[in-house]
Amino acid sequence: MVLTAGKTRAQPTPLPPSPPTTPWVEDLPNQVTPLAPLATLTPAPTLNANIAGGECGRAPHQRYAELTVPGKAGTPLLYQLTAKENPAWLFNGNNPYYPPQPIWGYEGNTPGVITPGPTIHARYGQSVICRIRNQLPQNHTGFGSPEISTHLHNMHTPAESDGYASDFYSAVQGGVTLTAPGTFNDHFYPNLYAGFDEFGGLGDSREALGSLFYHDHTEGVTAPNVLKGMFGRYMVFDALDTGDETTGLRLPSGAYDYPLSFSDKRFDSGGRLTFDELNPEGVLGDKIVVNGKIEPVLRVARRKYRLRLLNVGPSRFYEFVLQNTGGTTVYPYTQIASDGNLLPAPIVNQLRVRIAPAERADIVVDFSRFPLNTTLYLVNQLTQVDTRKPGLVQSPGTRVLKFIVDRQPPTPDLSVVPSVLRPLRDLPSASELAALPVRSWVFQRNSGMWNVNGLFFDSLTARARVTKGTAEIWEFINPDNGWQHPIHVHFEEGRILSKSVNGVSQPIPVNERGRKDVYVIGELMTVRVLVRFRDFSGKYLMHCHNLTHEDHSMMVRFDIV
Repeated sequence: MVLTAGKTRAQPTPLPPSPPTTPWVEDLPNQVTPLAPLATLTPAPTLNANIAGGECGRAPHQRYAELTVPGKAGTPLLYQLTAKENPAWLFNGNNPYYPPQPIWGYEGNTPGVITPGPTIHARYGQSVICRIRNQLPQNHTGFGSPEISTHLHNMHTPAESDGYASDFYSAVQGGVTLTAPGTFNDHFYPNLYAGFDEFGGLGDSREALGSLFYHDHTEGVTAPNVLKGMFGRYMVFDALDTGDETTGLRLPSGAYDYPLSFSDKRFDSGGRLTFDELNPEGVLGDKIVVNGKIEPVLRVARRKYRLRLLNVGPSRFYEFVLQNTGGTTVYPYTQIASDGNLLPAPIVNQLRVRIAPAERADIVVDFSRFPLNTTLYLVNQLTQVDTRKPGLVQSPGTRVLKFIVDRQPPTPDLSVVPSVLRPLRDLPSASELAALPVRSWVFQRNSGMWNVNGLFFDSLTARARVTKGTAEIWEFINPDNGWQHPIHVHFEEGRILSKSVNGVSQPIPVNERGRKDVYVIGELMTVRVLVRFRDFSGKYLMHCHNLTHEDHSMMVRFDIV
């Protein structure tokens, strides 16, 4: 994308389209099998960074000895992910327009780099040490940078394990907030409910998370690194959302709990993935890649499925519907979660769901309604011509995923969608809210550069210092009518209190009335959010999750003290 001068602002000029694809030539696996924990890691994990053993110079794990005891987070399970290059990834089967090409991703316990990376299933009350090794090629060609800093999006995580933007590392480079480079980093994920200092050491189960994802967060190159494939899924279960459809809420589980990740990508005339790192407009992808493949097929049984939808970005918004082959009928489904969180109650007979970059939506589709050999399509009906904001909804839309109902389930479908899911904590009273501090964050563009409150990101300077154990109201303000910004606050979720456009109050959509960690501020919009800051201290980030905006300085450091 190049910029064409205009009277008031530069206007993006569209790039040539990607080569033609051949739809429905690759099948996704029938089941996404979670990564198994390891018996040991060598060298063994340590409280302080093991710099002599090759670990980067991170800060010590916070509250490690206190939390890793029975009845709290327990002895950590051990996982290892290795960031590497796959030199011959196929995006569209054997389509000659899309040759085998290098991508970056994560390797689990068996050889082979995949994107999305291995899926991890975690449980509340069972901590995890996830060692993330960096074996990306230092002499690579093309876009991206071979340093990594991995963020577990949406998790209540100690600051040193949160994937801070300048905590990036490789064998030869370390970010300014590390004391040394290294080949790996041990991330400590306690997997405790937020608020464990307030609620007797165990946390508030109403704060449980579910659909998370990990991704690279290296300062200045998050968009290209994620675009090259550096992300994966992390699911958390507990006594309510158990991962077993015979217990708890009895939501679809196992093979029928299926994560789907969507990324917009653009390819050059030779069918190779392309991106412009220097352009603050970025590149809008014209091919929607689903779990690493263009226009794949998912074969399903005649029963209920929980589909965990994730918009990986970098820039495109989606509005998904489920259609028949003729595009004449749209079928309803039930939404049960927004971002990482179960809603208080399911939203039934929903016909469409919109997700901005980094937003998630869990939906339940009952394929038992359809005869065997029925073909259905997941269709994006939201137009978008540049990276700035979505356009209009158009029918029939763009097919991105084909479902084929090709078998009966081997056992009866025991799953249900109950009328009550996960309760919410009551909001403070009006007088209590009025007494809280209010911080305003203005997301804007000046002289062609993205910024927050007129300032560019500085990894060494905190723009806010928040006292641990307190709550604040954060106002996210978009003073422009040319862009939309999906704003993500690390570490803590929030509750939307109000939305307004040009000072006029707007209704909060039903699926945004639960807990969220991404807040879309539309044109001329202000969103007020209640956020509590609990349990851990240190440096965290808040930023636009349009990854191009993030890389071009629309990001803020805040410290919990």
